Amino acid sequence: MHHLLWPACALVLMTAACDNAGTVRITSTSSGKEAGVLKVVDTLQCPQTQGVLTRKGSARADGTTCVYSGPRGSEVTLHLVSLNGGSVQDALKVFENRLSADLPEALAEARADEDRARAEADRAQADAARAEADAERAGADAERAAADAAADSAHISAPGMRIDAQGDKATVRLPGMRIDADGDRANIKIGGITIRADDKSGQVNVRSTDEVVSIDAHDNTARIRTSAPGEAVRATFLMTADQSSTTGWRVVGYEARGPSGGPIVVATVRGKDRNENRVFEAAKALVTLNVGD
Repeated sequence: MHHLLWPACALVLMTAACDNAGTVRITSTSSGKEAGVLKVVDTLQCPQTQGVLTRKGSARADGTTCVYSGPRGSEVTLHLVSLNGGSVQDALKVFENRLSADLPEALAEARADEDRARAEADRAQADAARAEADAERAGADAERAAADAAADSAHISAPGMRIDAQGDKATVRLPGMRIDADGDRANIKIGGITIRADDKSGQVNVRSTDEVVSIDAHDNTARIRTSAPGEAVRATFLMTADQSSTTGWRVVGYEARGPSGGPIVVATVRGKDRNENRVFEAAKALVTLNVGD
């Protein structure tokens, strides 16, 4: 996957939001080779036009900000951000919070879901305590379940393939693929991608070798975060809502790049149409123009 490819992010987001009735959380970590070294800049390059974007007025005299307009009322602002000894994470969190506030209904839904997730975690702890107290009875149940499972098993073996199933447990081995399932949980490995899923909690963890991807999709909104491995900063944030917010926006996000010590260049995007791929690509091109790919 090309680093921080906006259209791919949008496609993944729309798929997750449309195909899942409940909440889907996907987080991943990865390791890989760092891309090219990014430039250190002290003033922004702000061309009059970039793709579908047109600069509004002149760039700020200090060279740290310029504003662009795009189709259907979309807006892009290019920022040159000095870290001043602070962390990249803190600097980007400021932009994420500011952009998320432009979709207040979607943000409220996301926070409500986070509260529900915490409540579920508390209930899970209570369930665990009860399970420990009932350990003796659970042991007896397990023995009976094992006896039942022994009568409900299957084993299939062929060149390059092996399947073993017993009760609600199963292992599958195919060329380039490995699956281990146990009740509501499953571990899947396909090539350089590892997926861990827990149906009971509604969580899916994805580990790839290209970049870190985090997807948090709800019924009416979704958030995507990506970051590339290595010392340099290469990060994106994208948040969308099925319906336009009271602010008029439907999609917000940023593309950020720069040396790890700063300054970093951040292009923030606000759009009134969920499908703003050309706007995001133009925003990314502005960032690339300033600090490299």
